[in-house]
Amino acid sequence: MTVEPSRWRVAEQTAGERLDRHVAEQMDVPRNRVQRWIREGRVRVDGETAKPSTPVAAAQTIEVEPPPPRDDRLQPEEGELSLLHVDDDLIVLDKPAELTVHPGAGRRTGTLAHRLLARFSEIRGLGGPGRPGIVHRLDKDTTGVMVVARTERAYRALSGAFARRQVNKRYLAICYGMPDPPQGTIDAPIGRHPQRRKEMAVRRGARRAVTGYRVLASAAGLSLLELDLQTGRTHQIRVHLKHVRHPLVGDPVYGEARWKELSKTVQKTLRSFPRPALHAWRLAFEHPTEGHRVAFEAPVPADLLELWEGVAGSSWPYSNVSSST
Repeated sequence: MTVEPSRWRVAEQTAGERLDRHVAEQMDVPRNRVQRWIREGRVRVDGETAKPSTPVAAAQTIEVEPPPPRDDRLQPEEGELSLLHVDDDLIVLDKPAELTVHPGAGRRTGTLAHRLLARFSEIRGLGGPGRPGIVHRLDKDTTGVMVVARTERAYRALSGAFARRQVNKRYLAICYGMPDPPQGTIDAPIGRHPQRRKEMAVRRGARRAVTGYRVLASAAGLSLLELDLQTGRTHQIRVHLKHVRHPLVGDPVYGEARWKELSKTVQKTLRSFPRPALHAWRLAFEHPTEGHRVAFEAPVPADLLELWEGVAGSSWPYSNVSSST
């Protein structure tokens, strides 16, 4: 099938980036693949070809026409899907923990993409190889709401909306300590860790990353946060909360053993929590064909409810955030 071009205008905050890095980040594809597209003339800046190292400028128009997708050989695999909404253009689902979104290094089968193909065969060929209909990702152990495209038109519209930061993404998290002030913005650039290449870190000169936060409740040395992900850097929330010294409970990479400092009555609960205490709660965007704004919420997972209730000794504190059992 023919892949239609992706097109967007360069935001002011990303001006000055190398073209290859900028396109790779916007389209969520490897940089070496983008460099190949640039050499093949598939990437244009204001209608002209450019070098991979060319810096982009604010308000320039970037157009990318990837090559037709090859057969990704992804085989459908039956598996549970918690569907929140389905229409002719969209699949909205609640992703569980311990489920990788699509194949990658070390994971060739057993992903969400495999399950989606078993239920929605029409998404094969949409997007990059191994990523049928996938327009954004959640970390393997992050739960919550995701949207998947069912048609080429929806795929282009949603990919563009994410690239232009027109999608509102709100998360819930349980962290150590009490952020001060209780509401604010973390604006700190994130890039690859200089020594540990599988990790990200706040680094001078890296890509701008912005996370809004609000404390919903605090108890027993923990805080429940609502987070507004204003940019989409890898591991952004986890890195930002570590940066402000309020790491997520259960984060094996960016967390800390803060449970040792707390009451012995809650130490076991905190020590044994098996994943970062992070949930993609709400996603809002313009429907790709109907044109109106839509919003979807994923109920709070049972393990977060049990964590909060076990440590705080009280029920889930925020009535406006729905919960599941």
